[in-house]
Amino acid sequence: MEEKDIIRALAALAHELRLRVFRMLVVAGPGGLTPGAIATELDVPNATLSFHLKELMHAGLVTQERDGRSLIYRAAYAQMNAVLGFLTENCCQGQPCLVPGADSCQC
Repeated sequence: MEEKDIIRALAALAHELRLRVFRMLVVAGPGGLTPGAIATELDVPNATLSFHLKELMHAGLVTQERDGRSLIYRAAYAQMNAVLGFLTENCCQGQPCLVPGADSCQC
């Protein structure tokens, strides 16, 4: 994954509503959610939600699929994992560092 892609993803998540939408889609799992369900749960206008979903899609963090007359949005797990992998790939010089219950790396 290129640095510009990471920056785009992190910039998309650096907005409170987009972060909430993304986390909601992660929790929803592979079934995804309709924009109406998201808007209702987060109490945001549809037009506002649409703008933020497009930003998340542009960053590759969300996918969209048409199901009949409905749109279904899902978290793009591969992209999410790629971002997390990029952020941690050089942690502790590649050695396992996470110890259960520890607050920091145990390198």
